[in-house]
Amino acid sequence: MAGIGGVSGVTCTAVAGDGPSEDRPGDAFAQVSGVADAVLYEGYLLYPYRRSSAKNRVRWQFGVLLPRDWVEADGPLAPGLSGSADSWYQQTECLLRVRRPGALVRVRVRYLQMQHKQVRAAGADGADRPVESLRTDDGTTHLTFDEAVPHEIAFERPLEELLRDGCAVEAGAPPAEETEPLPGGAGRVVRRREEVRALTTVAAERLSQDVVRLRVRTEHTGHAPDARAPRGEALRRALLAAHTLLGGDGVEFVSQTDPPAELRAWASACRNEFTFPVLGGGPGETEPAGRVVLSSPIILPDRPQVAPESPGDLHDAAEIDEILTLRTMLLTDEEKAEARATDARAARILDRVDSMPPEVFARLHGAIRSLTPAQVASPEPVPSPAATPTATPSAFPEPFPDAFPDPCPDAFAAADRPTWWQEGADDGLSPATDTVAVDGVPVGGGSRVRLRPRGRGADAQDMFLEGRTARVAAVFHDVDGSVHLAVTVDDDPAAELHGWYGRFHYFRPDEVEPLAPSAPSGPPGPGDPDPTPRPRSPRPTSPAERPEEGRLDGRP
Repeated sequence: MAGIGGVSGVTCTAVAGDGPSEDRPGDAFAQVSGVADAVLYEGYLLYPYRRSSAKNRVRWQFGVLLPRDWVEADGPLAPGLSGSADSWYQQTECLLRVRRPGALVRVRVRYLQMQHKQVRAAGADGADRPVESLRTDDGTTHLTFDEAVPHEIAFERPLEELLRDGCAVEAGAPPAEETEPLPGGAGRVVRRREEVRALTTVAAERLSQDVVRLRVRTEHTGHAPDARAPRGEALRRALLAAHTLLGGDGVEFVSQTDPPAELRAWASACRNEFTFPVLGGGPGETEPAGRVVLSSPIILPDRPQVAPESPGDLHDAAEIDEILTLRTMLLTDEEKAEARATDARAARILDRVDSMPPEVFARLHGAIRSLTPAQVASPEPVPSPAATPTATPSAFPEPFPDAFPDPCPDAFAAADRPTWWQEGADDGLSPATDTVAVDGVPVGGGSRVRLRPRGRGADAQDMFLEGRTARVAAVFHDVDGSVHLAVTVDDDPAAELHGWYGRFHYFRPDEVEPLAPSAPSGPPGPGDPDPTPRPRSPRPTSPAERPEEGRLDGRP
């Protein structure tokens, strides 16, 4: 058990089977543990980590599984990929290759169970009463707040059993109540959890001799006491940030975003609802298969990584660590005191920020991981071998000229720099007016195109725009010589606003099809924009001067 703010931590239940086998090399799930934990606590508590912040009053936005009668109180649920939509189930389907007889499949279902922390102040009559906050004699403030306890249900099954019968495993969490006395007899803190009922089913379907489609479905099986209750009440019986890890012995999982050509049709037939599976593994792995899968309510690329420079979770992976750290440092003492009283995880974030060594903070500024200088052809003729003096080859070629024993960027002579590093290398480029040839057609600002993301290596979110029509806003030349088209999607109601802010989707020239400048004469096709006027987002008179901080009084 791991302690979290004085309460019980991870619940790990091994269900049926003979337990994890001992002959496997290491734990494949360790490859994705950091990312899985980030998914589990994404949005748990956002900067400025105070209970009074407006954005910390509307929580639990990803992977929320609620009672079905509450979710469908106003009608049936429409299936979709978005894990930010409230649902009563999650379904993962993916392909795996069987590498040997006797293969095993391992499943871990992970989620948070809401825990209400109620502060109660002692009265003169010996009874206590619920209060929103209480300051004890030691100077500590205690706040009533909703915490969460992580749960993990782990089990394994032989693949042959899943092909034959499938399996069903209880994945719920029991109710509980825990009491913590406060110093000096000032009162007590009562933490209460409601029962969560859930069931995970696993089934497999053989598609060929060595290819199997695996389906893992987790459903909330409880009922809401009141199907019309506010969302905050329904969340007390919900699975929060639910996601699934898949692994095994003798099996290899196939990428859903970048499957091999021979498996692409089967991969596209997989139905993933309110979650999406991606491969786990190291950043250097590029094969379209792996040993472990993370099925997440937040869409991720294959083999997602937590940056090694990040010293700890800030519960907001969409933000930059350096920015959040700087802003947290600038909180007033009063604001930090409220954040510490709000939640134990917030207190640990503040402790880490306040004690961060300068060298750790400096690493948050950025890192270059894959920069390769462009090769510049030498203008001088290559001398013949006979005219070249014989030299003894060095075991380690000199990366810099001998004249610069302590190299830095300013030490390079202009002639020795890569092409993209030359002063004026981007002279003559005009993104708004430049064009690039696509199938013999010049495409540039104002051109209309149909989006065709490439099958292998495409971003998962780009794949959702397959077949949609868009308008090119600019042509950008990257430092590595590649070209990208910045586009706005035609049927996006916020297209004008995105264009004004300069927020675009980016596609390579080989990922678009040029369209005729004039509209088609017949009815619109499946990917064509609706000819009727679309609603437009209001255009602000000027860009926002600062991001909204989530406080009702506008303070940071």
